[in-house]
Amino acid sequence: MIEFKNVSKTFRSGQKKVEAVKNVSLSIDQGDIFGIIGFSGAGKSTLLRLVNMLERPDSGAVHIQGIDIQKLSAKELRKRRQRIGMIFQNFNLFNARTVAGNVGYPLKLAGIPKKEREKKVTELLQFVGLADKAKDFPDQLSGGQKQRVGIARALATSPDILICDEATSALDPDTTADILKLLKQVNQDFGVTILLITHEMHVIQSICNKVAVMEAGEVIETGNVFNTFTNPQHVTTQKFIRSVQQDLPSKSILEKWKANGGKKLYRIIFQGDITNQPILSTTTRKHHVDFNIVYGSVRELQERLFGNLLISFTGDDSHIKQVLKELKTIVKIEEVDDYESGLV
Repeated sequence: MIEFKNVSKTFRSGQKKVEAVKNVSLSIDQGDIFGIIGFSGAGKSTLLRLVNMLERPDSGAVHIQGIDIQKLSAKELRKRRQRIGMIFQNFNLFNARTVAGNVGYPLKLAGIPKKEREKKVTELLQFVGLADKAKDFPDQLSGGQKQRVGIARALATSPDILICDEATSALDPDTTADILKLLKQVNQDFGVTILLITHEMHVIQSICNKVAVMEAGEVIETGNVFNTFTNPQHVTTQKFIRSVQQDLPSKSILEKWKANGGKKLYRIIFQGDITNQPILSTTTRKHHVDFNIVYGSVRELQERLFGNLLISFTGDDSHIKQVLKELKTIVKIEEVDDYESGLV
């Protein structure tokens, strides 16, 4: 659907050079909700702007449905852009136009007759839950309602691709959840491929099926969301995931645990059906070892269960070694060192 092939983009201001995107290769399949996450300055927005050629790469190619869009004529590019909807962080609505006027504006530009235009606007406003706001103006709406108008407007030209540039960053948590639910419905009902950038990992976790992590213009990790969350490889990815996973207790809690005789901590990762099995109790009882759950949780991720527990064991050292050996054949288990725990 969308393919970046060794794409690079550099901006220059006098003697200063900023490599915004560095040799990025990435594929987004039809129907994906593909998230791109990174801290400010990572190159996320620049990468998105390459999709509709608002920025042109210095090297490499961007293909959409097999077409190298850099080679399109100006007329062909305008036509292609009509198939790419955009949703912005700050809504970008026309304050002097009504809600219906904002949604219908792309259709007016495309030369769609008035009756057909009005019918489409009515359908879209009903879809986003704003049928009763058609005659209101943007300053009469809440932030969430404004973003719903933005989504309806982006869908007006029946796009194949929907680009979301920090679409929920200006919204409160409850409104964010509603907008993400609506975007997921857009993907399911219309088959639109969604390319979403954010600096918030909970957004990726909520609706994306695939994710790419960017840092300093490069894609440092990519994969499906479940695998990336449960087994992050890069330190930056680990930081993002900990921002929502909270898989370590506070330093004070760990210090109390140590003061009460705690010695070694082990992280055990459970995935899928095995999460429902009494593996810990069965294995420790077999080897006459006790265990204590110090911290952690079991939750749903991408419609699969994922458990991340911090465990301490008490008993004979040789028996504990047997427990660890046996557990390693069933689940992922690793010792948590003091550095990871934040105790140094």
